[in-house]
Amino acid sequence: MKYHLIKTKSSKIKAKFLALCLYSVILFLISCAENSKIEVDKNPATSGLYDQSLLHDGVARKYLLYLPKGYTSSTVFPVVFNFHGFGSTAEEHMTYADMRSLADKENFILLYPEGTLLNGATHWNAGLDTSNNKSDADDFGFVASLLSELSDNYSIDSKRIYACGYSNGGFFSYALACYLSDKIAAVGSVSGTMLEETYRECNPSHPTPVINIHGTSDVIVPYQGGNGLKAIPDVITYWVNFNGIENNPEINSQLNNGTTTEQYIYSDSTTQISVVHYKIIGGGHVWFDMNFNGFNTNDLLWNFLSAYNLDGFIP
Repeated sequence: MKYHLIKTKSSKIKAKFLALCLYSVILFLISCAENSKIEVDKNPATSGLYDQSLLHDGVARKYLLYLPKGYTSSTVFPVVFNFHGFGSTAEEHMTYADMRSLADKENFILLYPEGTLLNGATHWNAGLDTSNNKSDADDFGFVASLLSELSDNYSIDSKRIYACGYSNGGFFSYALACYLSDKIAAVGSVSGTMLEETYRECNPSHPTPVINIHGTSDVIVPYQGGNGLKAIPDVITYWVNFNGIENNPEINSQLNNGTTTEQYIYSDSTTQISVVHYKIIGGGHVWFDMNFNGFNTNDLLWNFLSAYNLDGFIP
């Protein structure tokens, strides 16, 4: 005897329901697989510090994001990158060079990215992909991707992106001015310099304001250069010449807590593009705890950088 399966209306509904459930589960699993690639808390609703990561070049790249107390999606905010030195971390550098209270006061978004490992130590790849470069980290691409991520998820002023850093982070800030100049409005360096290669190859797409703070007794990144590192006077001269500024600085000097700081201001009266150098007499390899006319290192950096956007001086 043959038995025939008779599909009732009820069984058809059950079959459709099961198929729909299976489809939903598949979509959920695909979504989970995609989300596991990048563990990022998208667009935090409130101000504060956020530990985030971005998948770039197959590597989960960490960065600390600080949204100021006045953050709102209805207003565009400038962005300040602050890069750590060789062997440091985003957290350590934020403690060492903490700009959060300044970000609250001046209303800018603050980022402390973290470099990848090179021989067991974190670093920033401030050079191009050449045979002499020991690093293969695509840090220029990482910063570009991070800017794209920020633009997609936060309210940023794309014409007011600033880069500053300490030591190796200062090297990288100069390199960003050279190789990612279409995105970086102005840069600052503390105890950092330009690599010989960067110095030779640098050709930004627009005049670039630069602020440099360096000690004359720095034994890690010597003021007079050496071993592939450009002397600070050469770095200043490069940016003065590139920006078409007359090499005739205004010089001011100030003694504070036993330390003399010389300020060199190179400025063009027409474009109002400036290059400013703070020469710390006897200063070592540090993020300086300085006081110049009542302003500390963080203040000096922000006051200088914030005066410019990609189009030049902000009236």
